[in-house]
Amino acid sequence: MSASHEPTTTLERFTYDDATPRRFLLATLAWGIVGMLVGLLCALQLADPAYNADTAWLSFGRIRALHTNAVIFAFAGNAFFTGCYYSIQRLLKTRLWSDGLSSFHFWGWQAIIVGAAVTLPAGFTQSKEYAELEWPLDIAIAVVWIAFAVNVFGTIARRRERHLYVAIWFYIASIVTVALLHIGNNLAMPAGLFKSYSAYAGVQDALMQWWYGHNAVAFFLTTPFLGLMYYFMPKAAERPVFSYRLSILHFWTLVFIYIWAGPHHLHYTALPEWASTLGMLFSVMLWMPSWGGMINGLLTLRGAWHKVAADPVLKFFVVAITFYGMATFEGPLMSIKSVNALSHYTDWTIAHVHAGALGWVGFMTFGMIYWLMPRLFQAPLWSARLAEAHFWSGTVGILLYIVAIYAAGLTQGLMWMALDDAGRLVYPDFVETVVRLLPMYWVRVVGGGLYLLGALLCGVNLVMTWRSRPATYAEPVHEAPALSPVYEAPAPAPSPLRRSGAHVLEVAYTIERFAQAAWHRTWERLPFTFTAATTGAVVIASAAEIVPLFLLKSRDQPTIESVTPYTPLEVLGRDLYIAEGCYTCHSQMVRPIRAETQRYGDYSKAGEFVHDHPFLWGSRRIGPDLHRVGGKYPHLWHVEHMRDPRRIAPGSIMPAYPWMLERTLDFDDVRPRVTALWRLGVPYSDEEVARADDLAREQAERIAREIVAQGGPEGLADKEIVALVAYLQRLGTDARKAPAPGGTK
Repeated sequence: MSASHEPTTTLERFTYDDATPRRFLLATLAWGIVGMLVGLLCALQLADPAYNADTAWLSFGRIRALHTNAVIFAFAGNAFFTGCYYSIQRLLKTRLWSDGLSSFHFWGWQAIIVGAAVTLPAGFTQSKEYAELEWPLDIAIAVVWIAFAVNVFGTIARRRERHLYVAIWFYIASIVTVALLHIGNNLAMPAGLFKSYSAYAGVQDALMQWWYGHNAVAFFLTTPFLGLMYYFMPKAAERPVFSYRLSILHFWTLVFIYIWAGPHHLHYTALPEWASTLGMLFSVMLWMPSWGGMINGLLTLRGAWHKVAADPVLKFFVVAITFYGMATFEGPLMSIKSVNALSHYTDWTIAHVHAGALGWVGFMTFGMIYWLMPRLFQAPLWSARLAEAHFWSGTVGILLYIVAIYAAGLTQGLMWMALDDAGRLVYPDFVETVVRLLPMYWVRVVGGGLYLLGALLCGVNLVMTWRSRPATYAEPVHEAPALSPVYEAPAPAPSPLRRSGAHVLEVAYTIERFAQAAWHRTWERLPFTFTAATTGAVVIASAAEIVPLFLLKSRDQPTIESVTPYTPLEVLGRDLYIAEGCYTCHSQMVRPIRAETQRYGDYSKAGEFVHDHPFLWGSRRIGPDLHRVGGKYPHLWHVEHMRDPRRIAPGSIMPAYPWMLERTLDFDDVRPRVTALWRLGVPYSDEEVARADDLAREQAERIAREIVAQGGPEGLADKEIVALVAYLQRLGTDARKAPAPGGTK
């Protein structure tokens, strides 16, 4: 932080609002423990499907989204708000702009989390990775986030320190970009109170989702915590940041490059080749700024390494930054197409994500919590030994977790792609690959349990520290001069090059000034300019990928004449498929890779997804791909498979869904849903919209009769299972009806 250049004025007196970060800190740990408990239950369910309860609310397909949302938005989100609200007041020498907005932000965010905890297990989901919440909660998120932004920028406007420290740069980038990502990806057409359809379809929806999904990781789990690192690491180490210039390079390259990287999640899919290649190139370049930040963080400890052995806070920070370096090296590696062909859809991705979420974000959060406890509760930390025990429990836990799941991911990828000398699949039965992973899944349970144990130890430490707080918190009064209304930058020191009078050295002088980052020092004192430049970098990079995909739709996504909209009953079945979380375990994208086309059938084409709102290509295969499953099995096979998967496929870890054979299908829901899809451009006729419920009943009765003819139970014509069977039997069949080459238009 630089000294202010303001003229001497009368000192103003003020206090800091520590009640707001105190509340967010308590929420951080409480929700973190909840999210990790749900994660441990998910791990148990994958190791042994018996841990799936006989209720839809606690099946893996539903609570997996609850786990990710709790860890990302409840645990990490509250952690960001804690550190941001604490640090920004001290960096700007002013109280938060509005106590009312601070309270609204806190209670509004907790209400959204509670809403997610109720709606996701109930089956209300958009199915988009990290954006599963339905439209009422999406609107609530936007409102609360805007309140947060107003409070932060209002605080910046009333600051008493002209200079914006590096941590605030990252806060600004996070606030602006998350707002753009959230609004852009969640545009949808409501079809009921908790049902909507994405405004985008197929390939375009996939690009928009991973533009959001990858950059949610970037601007919700990376840049905010880099801001926290730049504040709390120097504070804990009592050392200045290693390099100011490296901070500038780190910030701008990260903000501009990160936003391009999303398409690398869609290699070998129906996404146009140019888009995935562009995503790969920028992902590889992303390694440089990421490691620049890691180096800047670790070298901040120069001269203070002796403190690390004695201070658990610094231990957490060092391991966090180390995991940041590991994850940001591995991410660009996994974006390379040849590597991605092996890693995509496997547990390798899961290990990578948890290395970042638990290693980087989790340990940075716990280090910050331990540093803040004595300061926010105005009492000594109850037990440094307990904090040390937390560190080792968490470290061993995360290492067990990721090593086991890295091994599981490599095992999956290699077994899926293994061909014998004749070019045939070595492991044609998908369940063979699942059974091989179970020992590794049990190691994950142990590792996750140890990590959770560490969080519980932190909870004990927090409660005991909180109990020793004073009866009334002291509110120290601080003094600082107000900013003058007009700012004039101090004249730069004359350059020796310019004093020489040699005009030929003017260029050298300009380069010298640029290298000294004088231009950036000016930006740091102009919040509007800085925010506009940051927003511009994000918008330009986003538009460079998104706009061409929409403009070149007819070229990159040719239609197929035989592809028609889903029938009304298939719409209901698809919605049930989404509600039960089937998309979390099954992909619907056959890649043009020999092992995949042998296992699943012809590779998927862009034109097959033009009516898919939302897309369901998936990001993980715990079960086989389903894009060509239509007509592969009789109706009764699907009925019995949903009732008891292990009776049909011994060794399967899929949850059972017996309630789908018992719950009544609400045909009254179908017309609003078909109407919403029609409004989005799906070409239903007026008759199909008007008679949607009758058409659904007719198809359901026909399928129910066929189930009986195949030896199945009677009375299923009005049950959910019939709609799901209708949808599954439709998948991939349009492509089989397509004419020979030349049948596209």
